[in-house]
Amino acid sequence: MKIVMIAVGTRGDMEPFVAIGKILQNKGHRVICSMPGQFRQIVEETGLKFESLGEKYIELLDSGDGRAAMGESTGFRKFIATIKLAIHQTEANKELVNKQYEIIQREKPDRVIYNGKSVFPIIWELYNRGKTILISPVPYLHYVEGHAHLAFNSNYGKLLNRLTFSFAHFGMVTTVMISRKWIRMKDKIRRKDIKDILRHTKAIYTISPTLFTQPDNWNSNIRVLGYYKFERNVGWHPNKELTGFMSNHSKILFITFGSMVNPQPVMKTKIILDILEKNKIPAIINTASGGLIKPDIYDRDLIHFVCHIPYDWIFPKVYAVMHHGGSGTTHLGLKFGCATLIIPHILDQHVWNKIVYDLGAGPLGVKIGEIAKENIEPKILILMNDSRFREKARQIQKRMSKEDFREELYNFIIK
Repeated sequence: MKIVMIAVGTRGDMEPFVAIGKILQNKGHRVICSMPGQFRQIVEETGLKFESLGEKYIELLDSGDGRAAMGESTGFRKFIATIKLAIHQTEANKELVNKQYEIIQREKPDRVIYNGKSVFPIIWELYNRGKTILISPVPYLHYVEGHAHLAFNSNYGKLLNRLTFSFAHFGMVTTVMISRKWIRMKDKIRRKDIKDILRHTKAIYTISPTLFTQPDNWNSNIRVLGYYKFERNVGWHPNKELTGFMSNHSKILFITFGSMVNPQPVMKTKIILDILEKNKIPAIINTASGGLIKPDIYDRDLIHFVCHIPYDWIFPKVYAVMHHGGSGTTHLGLKFGCATLIIPHILDQHVWNKIVYDLGAGPLGVKIGEIAKENIEPKILILMNDSRFREKARQIQKRMSKEDFREELYNFIIK
């Protein structure tokens, strides 16, 4: 088969697509990964064919307004930035939809696999029933009792919870109708037909069932089929300073905010450093995209700073992790048995914070905007000193190590 995979989003959205693409390619299928142009390298180094969806979308997220709206600012500045982002996003979305349309029309695939931020595959499904598959690395895109839609992130009671899913579907239907005009589609589409597609299209949640159990009331078109991460050979090696630091400490806390930013990275870093130094907690801090900042003065015997370190290298070597709560980072931390403290920044990260807490693998984290010494210090101390979190994480690790849904996932896509 010829299979087109369309993913829109940030790096965390791309990982499961590349991993699934390799599974399909190894089975003999021709796979084309269509993503924003900035992700060309991570696709082509796997041997998969890459088709760009343009670069405007990621450029917009990386712009001053994009970073401000995504967490680098607060209050009025964030409000204004969000409005500007929404205004400028129209052109980026037009580019994305038109690229999706061009690629699918040109390639004439047998299957289209897409994520929740992609739009044209929903229209394509109207004319190719049963040939699209939605992939989601986050929960609550379909109704789950006791929880609102992911975008609302709470529990408002049975009636209001259901309304949040209806509201989210209304928004997606409206987006599809607008996108139809962008590609100058002449065929008339009824909102009712799009709703039917959203309800009955095949969907795979790339989530470990150890972390999110498939609800009994879901129809057979929706499956929870495990976490997928492509193993990249990046040729990364630790330097002597890092290996020396790790050899001097047996119980290390690893801290990272990944690609997330916040309005006060210097202050946030100082709060964390003061707690670590006061309580003599050895830690490796990953500055990554700037959510944390390396200061000039700190206890170098107790703290080691890095920038962009492979998580699958460092996680097996540390006792606990404190991170932003992305789906991939959460899965990896628990996959390697790390006690986990999540500092949620946006969207699904608040969901993963609650999931980790409910599983007993870590204390309930504090929102990035609410971090203060008095509320984060007790969390870090209990994370490092209460062995029950580490023990529960190890139990989760054992269950996750037995999960292998590759054949099931493959058959669900192909048949």
